[in-house]
Amino acid sequence: MRKLSVVIAILGTFAAHAADLRGHGGPVRAIVVQPDGRIATASFDTTIIRWQPGRGVAETVLRAHEGAVNALVALPDGGYASAGEDRRILVWPKSGITPLRILEGHEAPVASLALSPDGTTLASAAWDGTVRLWPLAGGSPRVLDQHRGNVNAVAYLSDGTLASAGYDGTLLLHRGAGAPRAIPIGVPLNALASAGDELVVAAADGQLRFVNPLTGSMDVLPVSEVPLVALAASADGKRIGTAGFRGALVLANRETRAIIRRMAGPAFPLWSLAFSPDGTEILTGGADRLVRRWSVATGEPVNPVLAEATEARFAAFATHPGAEIYKACIACHTLSEEDGNRAGPTLHRLMGRKIGTAPGYTYSAALAGKEIIWSRETVARLFDIGPNAMLPGTKMPEQVVTRAEDREALVDFIEKAGQ
Repeated sequence: MRKLSVVIAILGTFAAHAADLRGHGGPVRAIVVQPDGRIATASFDTTIIRWQPGRGVAETVLRAHEGAVNALVALPDGGYASAGEDRRILVWPKSGITPLRILEGHEAPVASLALSPDGTTLASAAWDGTVRLWPLAGGSPRVLDQHRGNVNAVAYLSDGTLASAGYDGTLLLHRGAGAPRAIPIGVPLNALASAGDELVVAAADGQLRFVNPLTGSMDVLPVSEVPLVALAASADGKRIGTAGFRGALVLANRETRAIIRRMAGPAFPLWSLAFSPDGTEILTGGADRLVRRWSVATGEPVNPVLAEATEARFAAFATHPGAEIYKACIACHTLSEEDGNRAGPTLHRLMGRKIGTAPGYTYSAALAGKEIIWSRETVARLFDIGPNAMLPGTKMPEQVVTRAEDREALVDFIEKAGQ
């Protein structure tokens, strides 16, 4: 279990002293920041987390996928759609933990989702070589099968044109019911972003391409010697963020086709990027399970601040060897009775409590009737083999503490700080 930085936005502007999010148990594959500041993230740990703006804590953990979650998109009603390795697309409500719909049909992992400008259609790209257009009002999807190989990305332009890109090195522009327009690029394409009146394409040769969808002309910006896999555009379309497997995060000026700066740090490789609503910060999701904030103006990381109501209790045990390990639990769990439950049940007086019995917390049906009593031994086992193995069907993100001494320190901290 490692730390995960949290990013908080309030009414479209990030608070100067907001806390950093932490809580996922695997690499963060997708980040969505909405104009009102709401944040949701998806991970290889099979979960989606909705975060509480202003507090830096997990509001809800959504678990229904049966594999890594690769894509996440906000919907007009305040909910989300997610898709991943299990080949399914799940439609989630604005609140609640049960999917409203499950969209099935893809025959391979789904890599990307995009919502049409009018909010009526969800586009999905999958490694079965197809793009599917799902009417959100219901009905069968339209299947587009013109790619020859994995389709890695989809994105809508403001006029409703759908762009798709894939391993076949071709960018396709779908307008209406006719055949798509093909723009050959010649190298595998990994990510797409719509910015202003053009498309930005991240490719396996480490270069960004800025494509005019009307003429097919393009400008090329060399960025990295390794494939680019993460891509995001600021809300005004002026800034582009991109990163590769082993390269630094790069910020580029779309209008001048120039690199603004390279930002290196401990979070790489990166899998996902998103700009804050006001464009002053960029969020990164890395293989180290963290979401970090970076200042667009300076290129420096934004320092996290521990923001929880039980901060005094946590501070009292700050020198305990388990305190640092426990930081990955802060977003979902409290330690004091007065703070109650978050996305996970409170850990106040956990030892000796029967599983599934914290007052006021709604547990998953999978835990009903379990006879486990939480003790130092059972908590240690949870973090040894992981929640999925010990409690199949749990809502808890996958978290594993590999070193025995770290597990012992974490268990001791929970027992003492939670009294």
